[in-house]
Amino acid sequence: MPFPATIAGAVEHELVIKKSRFIAQLSPVSSAAEADEVIAAAKRRFWDARHNCSAQVTGLHGDRARSSDDGEPSGTAGMPMLEVLRRRGLTDLVAVVTRYFGGVKLGAGGLVRAYSSAVSEGLDRAALVDRMLLAQAVLSVPHAEAGRYDNALRAWAAAHGGVRGETRYAADARFELWAPPASLPRLAADVAELSAGAVEAVVTGEERVTGIPRT
Repeated sequence: MPFPATIAGAVEHELVIKKSRFIAQLSPVSSAAEADEVIAAAKRRFWDARHNCSAQVTGLHGDRARSSDDGEPSGTAGMPMLEVLRRRGLTDLVAVVTRYFGGVKLGAGGLVRAYSSAVSEGLDRAALVDRMLLAQAVLSVPHAEAGRYDNALRAWAAAHGGVRGETRYAADARFELWAPPASLPRLAADVAELSAGAVEAVVTGEERVTGIPRT
């Protein structure tokens, strides 16, 4: 099953509207506390700015959210920023938009559009990471066959939304593959065909949510 996506790394984007500078910083975070640290760091960095507005969504299902107008008229900054994150289906990230006032008032509608655009344009420049629930399968193959299976499993994972795990060498070569639960029957059939029935993809029952860069 899919979970809300996140971003791969921090992004910064600036736009100027009627002489006001809007500097958007988007950062992936693992918790609300880490998001608060990012906001605090932005306020230290841009200590001379009039506003450092923020929005954050955290939690595996994106079930925790906060926003701040930081002195802008109520509802014109933090909530519009948060709505952009919600519409994009994202979690575990924080957006901070710093505004240096340029002397021209934008009005409530103008502020909403400016803060929303700063976050939206920043996200357009971000690399996204999809997160999926994956199940573990393990294959043990003879050392002499390890290279062939390594190539085959990499290709299979790329084609079916899987992720290669660790490879351990002992009496046999032990390959770990994480795959969407619905694809496990296909994996079993493909491994059986590849090995003429000599190798089995053993499903361990272990599952985890794994990030997969969006292509």
